[in-house]
Amino acid sequence: MVELAVGLGLRSGTPADSIVEAVRKTLGDNEISCLATIDRRMDEPGLRDAAAELGVPIQGYAAAELADVAVPNPDSRTAAAVGTGSVAEAAAILAAGHGTLVITKRIVAGLTIAVAQRAPG
Repeated sequence: MVELAVGLGLRSGTPADSIVEAVRKTLGDNEISCLATIDRRMDEPGLRDAAAELGVPIQGYAAAELADVAVPNPDSRTAAAVGTGSVAEAAAILAAGHGTLVITKRIVAGLTIAVAQRAPG
Protein backbone atom coordinates (compact mmCIF):
# COMPACT_ATOMS: atom_id res chain seq x y z
CA MET A 1 0.00 0.00 0.00
CA VAL A 2 1.26 3.47 -0.89
CA GLU A 3 1.33 5.80 2.10
CA LEU A 4 0.38 9.36 1.21
CA ALA A 5 0.84 12.24 3.64
CA VAL A 6 -1.15 15.39 2.91
CA GLY A 7 0.47 18.69 3.85
CA LEU A 8 -1.83 21.65 4.40
CA GLY A 9 -1.36 25.37 4.66
CA LEU A 10 -4.56 26.88 5.98
CA ARG A 11 -5.93 29.99 7.57
CA SER A 12 -7.40 30.01 11.04
CA GLY A 13 -11.10 29.21 10.85
CA THR A 14 -10.91 27.06 7.71
CA PRO A 15 -13.97 24.77 7.82
CA ALA A 16 -13.69 20.99 7.72
CA ASP A 17 -15.68 20.69 4.51
CA SER A 18 -13.13 22.88 2.67
CA ILE A 19 -10.28 20.67 3.90
CA VAL A 20 -12.04 17.43 2.94
CA GLU A 21 -12.97 18.94 -0.44
CA ALA A 22 -9.34 19.91 -1.11
CA VAL A 23 -8.11 16.42 -0.20
CA ARG A 24 -10.73 14.71 -2.37
CA LYS A 25 -10.20 17.06 -5.35
CA THR A 26 -6.47 16.39 -5.13
CA LEU A 27 -6.45 12.66 -4.39
CA GLY A 28 -9.90 11.32 -5.22
CA ASP A 29 -10.62 8.27 -3.12
CA ASN A 30 -6.97 7.34 -2.57
CA GLU A 31 -6.22 6.52 1.05
CA ILE A 32 -4.10 8.93 3.01
CA SER A 33 -2.03 8.26 6.12
CA CYS A 34 -2.30 11.69 7.80
CA LEU A 35 -2.85 15.41 7.51
CA ALA A 36 0.21 17.53 8.31
CA THR A 37 0.67 21.24 8.95
CA ILE A 38 2.42 23.83 11.08
CA ASP A 39 2.01 23.16 14.81
CA ARG A 40 0.11 26.40 15.47
CA ARG A 41 -2.83 25.02 13.41
CA MET A 42 -3.08 21.68 15.24
CA ASP A 43 -6.02 22.77 17.40
CA GLU A 44 -8.08 24.28 14.59
CA PRO A 45 -11.62 22.83 14.89
CA GLY A 46 -11.97 22.52 11.11
CA LEU A 47 -8.71 20.57 10.84
CA ARG A 48 -9.65 18.28 13.72
CA ASP A 49 -13.09 17.63 12.22
CA ALA A 50 -11.63 16.99 8.76
CA ALA A 51 -9.10 14.52 10.16
CA ALA A 52 -11.89 12.73 12.03
CA GLU A 53 -14.02 12.56 8.88
CA LEU A 54 -11.08 11.22 6.87
CA GLY A 55 -10.11 8.83 9.69
CA VAL A 56 -6.50 10.00 9.92
CA PRO A 57 -4.24 11.63 12.53
CA ILE A 58 -2.83 15.15 12.35
CA GLN A 59 0.93 15.73 12.42
CA GLY A 60 2.19 19.17 13.44
CA TYR A 61 5.64 20.64 12.96
CA ALA A 62 7.35 23.73 14.33
CA ALA A 63 8.23 26.46 11.85
CA ALA A 64 11.93 25.76 12.41
CA GLU A 65 11.46 22.08 11.48
CA LEU A 66 9.56 23.03 8.33
CA ALA A 67 12.17 25.64 7.40
CA ASP A 68 14.89 22.95 7.41
CA VAL A 69 13.17 20.98 4.63
CA ALA A 70 14.22 21.66 1.04
CA VAL A 71 11.13 22.25 -1.09
CA PRO A 72 10.66 23.16 -4.76
CA ASN A 73 8.32 26.11 -4.15
CA PRO A 74 9.28 28.19 -1.10
CA ASP A 75 7.34 31.42 -0.68
CA SER A 76 8.75 34.61 0.84
CA ARG A 77 5.29 35.79 1.99
CA THR A 78 4.77 32.54 3.89
CA ALA A 79 8.24 32.88 5.41
CA ALA A 80 7.44 36.41 6.58
CA ALA A 81 4.08 35.37 8.01
CA VAL A 82 4.94 32.12 9.81
CA GLY A 83 8.73 31.78 9.86
CA THR A 84 9.12 29.15 7.13
CA GLY A 85 9.01 29.37 3.36
CA SER A 86 6.83 26.27 3.14
CA VAL A 87 4.10 24.72 5.22
CA ALA A 88 2.22 22.32 2.90
CA GLU A 89 5.18 20.87 0.99
CA ALA A 90 7.53 20.69 3.96
CA ALA A 91 4.88 19.19 6.27
CA ALA A 92 3.97 16.55 3.67
CA ILE A 93 7.63 15.56 3.24
CA LEU A 94 8.22 15.34 7.00
CA ALA A 95 5.00 13.39 7.64
CA ALA A 96 6.04 10.92 4.94
CA GLY A 97 9.31 10.26 6.78
CA HIS A 98 11.28 12.52 4.44
CA GLY A 99 9.49 10.89 1.54
CA THR A 100 9.06 12.07 -2.03
CA LEU A 101 6.81 14.97 -2.94
CA VAL A 102 4.37 13.56 -5.50
CA ILE A 103 2.06 16.57 -5.75
CA THR A 104 3.64 19.99 -5.34
CA LYS A 105 1.73 22.72 -3.59
CA ARG A 106 -1.44 24.01 -5.16
CA ILE A 107 -4.41 26.03 -4.03
CA VAL A 108 -7.57 23.94 -3.77
CA ALA A 109 -10.81 25.02 -2.07
CA GLY A 110 -9.02 28.04 -0.60
CA LEU A 111 -6.11 26.26 1.05
CA THR A 112 -2.65 25.13 0.07
CA ILE A 113 -2.19 21.38 -0.31
CA ALA A 114 0.77 19.15 -1.20
CA VAL A 115 1.23 15.37 -1.06
CA ALA A 116 4.26 13.21 -0.33
CA GLN A 117 4.73 9.46 -0.55
CA ARG A 118 6.57 7.56 2.14
CA ALA A 119 9.91 6.22 0.97
CA PRO A 120 9.98 2.42 0.62
CA GLY A 121 11.41 0.53 3.59
